[in-house]
Amino acid sequence: MKIKNISNVNQFFDVLEHCKGKVELVTSEGDRLNLKSKLCQYIMLTKMFSEAKIDEIEIIAYEPEDTQRLLDYLIRG
Repeated sequence: MKIKNISNVNQFFDVLEHCKGKVELVTSEGDRLNLKSKLCQYIMLTKMFSEAKIDEIEIIAYEPEDTQRLLDYLIRG
């Protein structure tokens, strides 16, 4: 799933904390980072600030209810 324009990072991380299964960020190099890990969240934030803006990221959610949770966040904010 591709996600664009995350404006409220804290709310996004809160949604991730409520996911039941593994949720991964796919980097531009093809690496996968576990977004439920605080260290990986820190790496994601560092990347966002160093590039000033991330237009789009790719996330893989392994559980259907987690995919729905992320879609609800994107729709409702």
